[in-house]
Amino acid sequence: MTKSSAILFILLFSLLFKLEEVRVALLLVVLLIAGGLFMFTYKSTQFNAQGFVLVLCASFLGGIRWTLTQILMQKAELGLQNPIDTMFHLQPLMFLGLFPLFVVFEGLPLSVSEKLLHFHEAGMLLSLVGKLFLGGILAFGLGFSEFLLVSRTSSLTLSVAGIFKEICILFLATRLLGDRLSLLNWLGFAVCLSGISLHVILKAMNSKGEKALKLQKEASSDPDLELLLRHSEHAETVNRYVTELKTCSKTLEPRICENCGHGLICGILHTA
Repeated sequence: MTKSSAILFILLFSLLFKLEEVRVALLLVVLLIAGGLFMFTYKSTQFNAQGFVLVLCASFLGGIRWTLTQILMQKAELGLQNPIDTMFHLQPLMFLGLFPLFVVFEGLPLSVSEKLLHFHEAGMLLSLVGKLFLGGILAFGLGFSEFLLVSRTSSLTLSVAGIFKEICILFLATRLLGDRLSLLNWLGFAVCLSGISLHVILKAMNSKGEKALKLQKEASSDPDLELLLRHSEHAETVNRYVTELKTCSKTLEPRICENCGHGLICGILHTA
């Protein structure tokens, strides 16, 4: 539950950086998801103060991270809309930040492990390298999908998708591992799903409204398109009168202008 509190921090920083507008529907979505997840995981684990503080700090930093990522990816002048470009610039910095922690906590056990540096069988080494390679591919796919989702939607939508994944895992644990849930837990599950569904509906409605508004602005503010339409209408009028003039010259039947009563050429000039 504490890990999923990142949605509250993401909402907070999105409002501070003006990525989201303060709306009753948005606040309702966040409260439904957070409250439902709290009820869904109530009394499922033992409380540990140190772990609670560490996970809360991680959620706080995660909220800042994804909010700033959204700002970077949705600024057209930076040219980072493509997830590959974003990963190319951010992943080296992330590696430099995690490598010291890797050396401190896992460097010594890994250096004396018989599965990597002191292996006795080549098959064991190849199996380990294959697993690491597969894990790297999955991590790359996860990072790519996360950055793509943030660039197309928002960091708040990414957080909602992560919470949906977590409740699916918890639901599968009840079916496959035999975990038992109380009535309060199932009620929280329903509340959380209702918040996620409401977010999806609001996102779809906003997307349709933005597309319609964009098309309307393009049609009304494009001077070239408006000039082209006027020119085509004028050309059609002239062509029509020229066709009528040729017809009159063949049949020797003069046409009278409706505006001044002098002749067909006046009609062309009046229309132009």
